[in-house]
Amino acid sequence: MSKNSIPNDVTGIQNDALRFGLSGVKSEIVGVHPLQPLMESTKRTHEEMKRMAMANVYGSAFPLKMDLDRQIFSRFQRPAGALPSSMLGLEAITGSLDDFGFEDYLNDPRDSDSFRPADMHHGMEVRLGISNGPAHPSFI
Repeated sequence: MSKNSIPNDVTGIQNDALRFGLSGVKSEIVGVHPLQPLMESTKRTHEEMKRMAMANVYGSAFPLKMDLDRQIFSRFQRPAGALPSSMLGLEAITGSLDDFGFEDYLNDPRDSDSFRPADMHHGMEVRLGISNGPAHPSFI
């Protein structure tokens, strides 16, 4: 039996409390806010309408160029365990620099005392495909 065929709960990778911390019951029970799917679908619809308008005004190659730029800018990231990636270039080309989110007037959840920085070695192992354990949210 190869290692890939053994479930994660048997190997202990998924339940590694020393590496990922203790799991809480609240995080397993609480779902997403009821308005979140509506906001996401509205955002997708708005982006699709904007894409169609750009294709009508500038030609069909312009939205393809924008998609290519978005793919390129989404790949720039800092190494695992370092400061979180700001993705400023991606925010500039998508227009999300103008958005005013909750982290702008409340606090960024990463600044709280309960936020644990990720293990740099495990993050690089996951990114390079050496480890198949679950990635920390800051590596995704």
